[in-house]
Amino acid sequence: MGRIGWLDCSSGVSGDMLLGALTELGALDALPTLVESLSDLGVSVESSQVARGGLRATAVTVSASTQQPHRTLTDVHRVVAAAAVPEEVRDRAIAVFERLAGAEASVHGVAVDEVAFHEVGAVDSIVDVLAGCLGLHTLGLDRLVVSTVALGGGVVPAAHGTLPVPTPAALALLSGSDLMSSGGGEHELATPTGLAIVTEWATAAGPMPAMRVDATGVGAGSRDVSEQANVVRLVVGESTEPDDRDEWLVVETNVDDLDPRLWPGTIAALLDAGAADAWLTPILMKKGRPAHTLSALVPLASLDAVNQAIFANTSTIGLRWHRVGKHALERDTVSIDVDGLTIRVKLAFADGRVVSATPEFDDLAAAAASLGVPVKDVLAEAVTAVRNAMTDRTDPPAATT
Repeated sequence: MGRIGWLDCSSGVSGDMLLGALTELGALDALPTLVESLSDLGVSVESSQVARGGLRATAVTVSASTQQPHRTLTDVHRVVAAAAVPEEVRDRAIAVFERLAGAEASVHGVAVDEVAFHEVGAVDSIVDVLAGCLGLHTLGLDRLVVSTVALGGGVVPAAHGTLPVPTPAALALLSGSDLMSSGGGEHELATPTGLAIVTEWATAAGPMPAMRVDATGVGAGSRDVSEQANVVRLVVGESTEPDDRDEWLVVETNVDDLDPRLWPGTIAALLDAGAADAWLTPILMKKGRPAHTLSALVPLASLDAVNQAIFANTSTIGLRWHRVGKHALERDTVSIDVDGLTIRVKLAFADGRVVSATPEFDDLAAAAASLGVPVKDVLAEAVTAVRNAMTDRTDPPAATT
């Protein structure tokens, strides 16, 4: 069903808030090693238990022992390259900083390589990005769903003076993203660093999905504001939603003007496109017209291909579909000998026992033609041979075929 995380950003999001939540989830046990590898930056990281709006949370503070310079994207690349993190984490961190550089470049009207990160490129943001990517990687999530992100309001001091909240960089980071945003008081609640991490890692946006909760991490913001608990919550667990790959649909259309000689080829085309089955049902339409309903049982992954096959092979101009449940027995295929000719037989198993054994009709017809006898005679011999061969067989197939 998949390992899933839900990030509650209803009170905003920042790099240090994410680190607090990841710390509570035990995803940052390797943080000391990461910090040690950044020794040239003179950085230290501390965590503590605090209260925000009456809720217990973990606050993470990143401190630098020396004044940090403004950095370009190239400078940041060098720092990230030296970090003691897996290659996948390093790539993600670079991607986050490229998002930040792109946002700053669009805001200031300069090339990405000319962006001076100012506070975004300061050592605390470098640690936030690297540690945030490390923690999310450690969690091993298949999906990360992010709630509506509270951005805040008012103004915030910046290197070039006072900026309105949400800041231009924050809005640039959300541009083109599926993440939804909202207000939320007269404070900056979502920082560019936090938004860059979230937009890089999020796979979907929305409310908490159906899941079996295993743990929740609560990360604290730097302020304890009166109007809300200034925290980020990261909820992790196992998804209880059906896997899209296991979803099945029945696709249908009514057709009253197709040459009936085309139907066999149409059904074959749907099967070639990925339909598990396809069939026709005679119907009577308006004005007493005889017609057919074309139906196909389709896995979700093949829906587009089957739809295109229907439009290409019939005269219909519209389709309908609905989801259905599907249960299939374990299957296997074996071969038997009938008068020296090979006949394939489809087996079906339930609770480890053979409950169905069906000779392949095309093989029966070919054998009958070769032997010069009616198909029904070959079928009778095949059924007898199958029964004799399958009397004591109870083992299920190793894999469905």
